[in-house]
Amino acid sequence: MAAVEAQSQTVRAQAKWVHSSARKARLVTDLIRGRSVPEARTILAFSQRAVARDVEKVLRSAIANAESRPDLHWNGDDLVIVTAYADEGPTLKRWQARARGRAGKIFKRTCHITVEVARSAESIALAEAAAAKPRRQRAPKQEQPVAETTETEE
Repeated sequence: MAAVEAQSQTVRAQAKWVHSSARKARLVTDLIRGRSVPEARTILAFSQRAVARDVEKVLRSAIANAESRPDLHWNGDDLVIVTAYADEGPTLKRWQARARGRAGKIFKRTCHITVEVARSAESIALAEAAAAKPRRQRAPKQEQPVAETTETEE
């Protein structure tokens, strides 16, 4: 008997050919993986690493993708970073002149940064509870008798 697992919807954004090594980018992506979006934005804003700006751009793009998809309409603050990783891209090989007619290798490394976001379990539970709760129906209006005004005799 096979266990059936419901696939959770995720939204992804990717930045290719970022001018940073994958090793440096992985140090930043490891910090935000599994965290909520507001918490990850705070971590990236206060990170001292230059590649944090590139990771933040990818995160903002993933959030915008999730908010703008017509079939989802997710709120950006209710999302969680499911996966965040950096793969190696192509390496540009350059040469630098050295002493005695020699040449030294320079590797200009690039990477591809990917961030996937999904709705948090709390927001899914709230949405299901709101959908399951019956809508309150308005009671029919009751006609109120018009109060007659009495004049006092003087």
